[in-house]
Amino acid sequence: MTRTEYRWLLPSAMAGPELPDDRLRGRRTVRDWAVDITAFLIAAGIGMLALGTIEADETTADVVVFVDSVVGAISCCALWLRRRRPVGLAVALTVLSAVEPVAAGALLVALFSLAVHRPFRPVAMVGALALALVPLQPFLRPDPTTGYLVSVLFGVLLVLLVISWGMAVRSRRRLVVTLRERAHRAEAEAELRAEQAQRLAREAIAREMHDVLAHRLTLLSVHAGALEFRPDAPAAEVGRAAGVIRDSAHEALQDLREIIGVLRGPGDTDEGHRPQPTLATLDALVAESRLAGMKVALDNRVTDPGAAPAATGRTVYRIAQECLTNARKHAPGTEVSLTVRGGPGAGLTVEVENPAPTEPFERVPGSGQGLIGLTERATLAGGELEHGPTRDGGFAVRAHLPWPAA
Repeated sequence: MTRTEYRWLLPSAMAGPELPDDRLRGRRTVRDWAVDITAFLIAAGIGMLALGTIEADETTADVVVFVDSVVGAISCCALWLRRRRPVGLAVALTVLSAVEPVAAGALLVALFSLAVHRPFRPVAMVGALALALVPLQPFLRPDPTTGYLVSVLFGVLLVLLVISWGMAVRSRRRLVVTLRERAHRAEAEAELRAEQAQRLAREAIAREMHDVLAHRLTLLSVHAGALEFRPDAPAAEVGRAAGVIRDSAHEALQDLREIIGVLRGPGDTDEGHRPQPTLATLDALVAESRLAGMKVALDNRVTDPGAAPAATGRTVYRIAQECLTNARKHAPGTEVSLTVRGGPGAGLTVEVENPAPTEPFERVPGSGQGLIGLTERATLAGGELEHGPTRDGGFAVRAHLPWPAA
């Protein structure tokens, strides 16, 4: 059930988003009408009881009884203004009840409404005025059946009771409104966290797709370009290039299936899911690049690559893969040096450097996001990555990743 469906069950002060501190806004709800009618009937009932007591006194003139009846009716009708003008109505009825016993019921309702709809300061001021005038009414219009002291004490207790009751209702309403705002704020924060999690997941998927597919597709582009611009190449070289294109396409499709399987969830993956790359598979990556025609000088100084943490080794593999892809795009024909060193407690350091290209080549378009993704990947792994041009016009990438001691 939404808030609009049960709004008619709430006071107008709580049916809207505003707190019951300020002047009330909006129309009366069904509950307001029921409460207002009940308050009118209660005030009228108390006034009728007071009027009956006055009529029972034979010394009271008929004119006084008539005036009391009119004043009591006006006081009860004035209660319909208690939501819009609670302070003014309470002050007026407080002064009037000092000389008119029939206005006592309307005064009690007005004081209750004042305590519900206004903060403590105006309630305290009007309440003090009402308490100060309580002894005046039984002195000017004494009840022959009740003593003066009893009337004063009874009047004081009624004023304190209705004001305390109204303040308790106001406190409860403020608590409900505060809890509602906290719930709305918690829902908004939960939605924001969900959006941030989705954004991070999309960024991670995009980074993984870039790291995985860019390497394969670059091989396809390079060898397809070689076949296009060298149609007279020897048959053996054409066959080797075609084989690399076929293998790269198959590998790209397989990698794409793996990513789609991750997106589908752990219960919907293929049975032939390949293991993730690690530091131990770095030699296979270099061999694949050399088979594609690249010149790669590998210096792997890690004595036991298989002992490296899986996440760290996978990060090193992705860094080397992206650097080799970039070198193939922007510096074809140059020799790329790849150095990996480190061990437990010292961390892993990977350095990739290539000189500036010496021959003209057809540039392969790129997204420009690879190095940004590598920096984020290294940061998430607890390390750091630096990249930039070298003095001779080449390009170098250096990353350091943690490897905890055993």
